[in-house]
Amino acid sequence: MTTPTAPLRIGLLGTGPWARNTQAPALAAHPDVELSGIWGRRPEAAEELAAAHGTRAYTDDAGIDALLAASDAVAFALPPDVQAPLAARAAAAGCHLLMDKPVATTVAGAREVADAAAKAGVASVVFCTLRFATATSDWIAEQAAVDGWFTARAQWLGALYGPDSTSEYAASPWRRDKGGLWDVGPHVLSVLIPVLGDVTEVTSARGPADTVHMVLRHTSGASSTVTLGLSAPLGAAGTEIELRGEHGTVTLPGWDGAVDPFRAAVDALAEAVRTGVPHPCDVRFGLRLTELLARAEAGLGAHDGA
Repeated sequence: MTTPTAPLRIGLLGTGPWARNTQAPALAAHPDVELSGIWGRRPEAAEELAAAHGTRAYTDDAGIDALLAASDAVAFALPPDVQAPLAARAAAAGCHLLMDKPVATTVAGAREVADAAAKAGVASVVFCTLRFATATSDWIAEQAAVDGWFTARAQWLGALYGPDSTSEYAASPWRRDKGGLWDVGPHVLSVLIPVLGDVTEVTSARGPADTVHMVLRHTSGASSTVTLGLSAPLGAAGTEIELRGEHGTVTLPGWDGAVDPFRAAVDALAEAVRTGVPHPCDVRFGLRLTELLARAEAGLGAHDGA
């Protein structure tokens, strides 16, 4: 395992909209990071993004190994089930991991990464945006310090596949295939679990289009209801997470964009590398999110066959 001094050399795997809009700008502008290169499956996309941020492009399978050798850590902007085996490969090469959510859409894939990171002794952070945006991360910490929560209600309804959507993220095949459960489900769980405790029971049911409803029981004794989807009409889209308990009702504040939170995730990874103390939102937490989402997905299948 490499434990570098500043700047931390971070390579980026991926060249799609998420890499262009979030990871590459955040990494290139970070004062304590050297963007050591960008790898992409399409050479022209890798060359264009690398040139825009003053770094080197890598392509093909050999290029992955070359980028890993030139990096202390790697960030991922890839579909989850492409990300997972490459993250295990990066960990085996001694690179720390800055992963996107979900880590994988299969428990076996997520466990492979978690085991590889543990074996190699590398640090890891999974970028669940609300755990790193200042307003929301502070709010989560405040609510986690309060006892007596009774129930929670979460709705995350996107209009990505709704009528008149023009989002470039709608071209993502994995999001269309897996839907809101897997795309925005990790965000909601990353808020509820630190406040209400781990999930002990999951019940799930389908709603319109890709919408999924879940009822969760937590180790604190509290319950929560969750509605997730990417196909809502534009007028119905929005995000809300509300907690109710002995001290009243509180609602998650808003946040602005993903670049600043991603920069905070880079800082969190650097701190974990420096101290050796795992971050709460590490790859083991990412594995737990995949386990819970897989249980919810399995419940949908059981209901379909009933």
